[in-house]
Amino acid sequence: MELVFGTYLSWSLLIVRAFLGAIFFAHGAQKLFGWFGGMGLRETVRSFQHVLRIPPALAVPVALTETVGGLAMIGGLLVRLVAVVFIIHMLVAIARVTGQHGFFLAQRPGGNNGCEYNLVLIGMSIAILVGGAGALSIDRLILLR
Repeated sequence: MELVFGTYLSWSLLIVRAFLGAIFFAHGAQKLFGWFGGMGLRETVRSFQHVLRIPPALAVPVALTETVGGLAMIGGLLVRLVAVVFIIHMLVAIARVTGQHGFFLAQRPGGNNGCEYNLVLIGMSIAILVGGAGALSIDRLILLR
């Protein structure tokens, strides 16, 4: 129980968790529902297949992982598991998409982004993996019961 739900009572972990969860939720909602200026699921599947050359069957799990994982991270539920999934997700993104464009985000409009953003999300996920959910989390409530 401690391994999964244990946490340091840190407000900084709460802040990292909330921002990390919001970022992943927003990106997942773009892919899944077309919210926040996103493409929606049909175009996400097409983009995975034709632009990224990633099997279209992976588009739905990716969109669901980002959306549901983001909400779980915000609420502080199973954050260590979600952090591991996010780390794997970002490593795949680096290997398949951003790594070939170097480190930095696009230096000019329309340019390709490098992997620095992915690395920031990996760093945030590692902080949660090490420290747990922090203050005000469902994980902490489960552990206390």
